[in-house]
Amino acid sequence: MLSGLQHFQFCKRQWALIHIEQQWEENVKTIEGQHLHKKADQPFIKEKRGEKLIVRGMPIQSHELKLSGICDVVEFHASKDGVSIHGIDGTYLPFPVEYKRGKPKKGDEDVVQLAAQAICLEDMLVCDVSVGYLFYNEIKHRVEVPITETLKQHVRNIAIEMHDYYRRRHTPKVKTGDFCKSCSLQHICLPKLMNKQTVKRYIDGRLAE
Repeated sequence: MLSGLQHFQFCKRQWALIHIEQQWEENVKTIEGQHLHKKADQPFIKEKRGEKLIVRGMPIQSHELKLSGICDVVEFHASKDGVSIHGIDGTYLPFPVEYKRGKPKKGDEDVVQLAAQAICLEDMLVCDVSVGYLFYNEIKHRVEVPITETLKQHVRNIAIEMHDYYRRRHTPKVKTGDFCKSCSLQHICLPKLMNKQTVKRYIDGRLAE
């Protein structure tokens, strides 16, 4: 799932618990996120505004990334450099818009997910997607994100690593931190246990003494 890229960037262990072990637990943040996406994710609702076509809940996929998912919103802007859309006059360029419940994050997990959507649109429509947008509900504002080749290569590298874990059905251990407190899976993951010394390491240490 394309949405797994965001989980993977936030925490590889969280991603594995959800996408390999099929573990899930709700908290206030996940419920708020579901409420925010309820309108955006209505499938194939189209809205024409002048030179702009807005499509909500658009299924997307990339054979290159071997990922699929749904775009919250794709805005198609009329452009002579764009592509044709079945049943619509003219040519258009697509711009993915992803909706988030909070505010811009310190990490790049939101940007990675958006860039992956751009790659999917490029694969499907055979065009270049140079810009995407992240709308943050807490600040009621959209942030423009340039979709650079460097960013797209970063996404490709993450996808390769993610597929490797998935093939091996491997749930990794990770370095814990304050971010664990905001994770909905903290009671399943039990991050404090990862900082405990294993029995083998304890015995090896005592023997070395």
